[in-house]
Amino acid sequence: MFGYIVVNKPEMKFREFDMYQSYYCGLCKSLKDRYGKRGQMTLSYDMTFVALLLTSLYEPETASGYRRCVAHPVEKHLYRQNEFTDYAADMNILLSYEKCLDDWNDEHKTKKRIMAALLKSKNQQVYERYPEKLDKICECMNQIHDYERQESRNIDEVAGAFGEIMAEIFAYRQDEWEETLRRMGFFFGKFIYLMDAYEDIESDVEKGTYNPLKDIFSKESFEEQAEQILLMMMAECSKAFERLPIVENAQILRNILYSGVWSRYDQVKQKRKEQKETE
Repeated sequence: MFGYIVVNKPEMKFREFDMYQSYYCGLCKSLKDRYGKRGQMTLSYDMTFVALLLTSLYEPETASGYRRCVAHPVEKHLYRQNEFTDYAADMNILLSYEKCLDDWNDEHKTKKRIMAALLKSKNQQVYERYPEKLDKICECMNQIHDYERQESRNIDEVAGAFGEIMAEIFAYRQDEWEETLRRMGFFFGKFIYLMDAYEDIESDVEKGTYNPLKDIFSKESFEEQAEQILLMMMAECSKAFERLPIVENAQILRNILYSGVWSRYDQVKQKRKEQKETE
């Protein structure tokens, strides 16, 4: 989907990475079990974080085993699977479907339209499991589309709408941790939306498509302003995370929150700097 919620592998211990990878493989298995090969095609690291976060908080019964798959046809890999890998699979289908529709509406990419058509029935299955949650998410998606059609320059407003989507996804249960998970998801969602805008700013300006960062892109201080905005989003997200009573896998989650999410940012920033130096 977005590809921003990843680990910083060089900073991890081998056993930590193996644990993380086992939940990634568990999510892959959940996608295949629930939605077949088409669902499996949507696999991403983004929802692996959600599965690992909720597993570490609620500590459910988790099944594990070794299996081969399309990506690993020769060597068997360890997987861990539970109710949260299943939930993450459902949310992965939802976000993948909405992302395909969004790409089709924005840039008329035929491949995305075809993919959306293939996922439509799968998305309906998700709706049947979580009707209220999906109604809220669809409401937020419509709000984002309205903001984009209006060419809104209110960065906080537009990013906040996607933040509400991630807040809804993070809040799995109505319990004592719901508010903290919602706050964490809200700022994580704002970071993802704005990171996507930061990465696409040149192409959006060139194509004349919507981007909430257009107003500050022409300023000399663009890089500094963009970095400060993104830092504020992750600071609030991480602050909420630290209020959760998570012990198991805490270091893996911190690796993602404090380091991994900046991997793509660093790549984009460096590439942009190199391009300017050659101009």
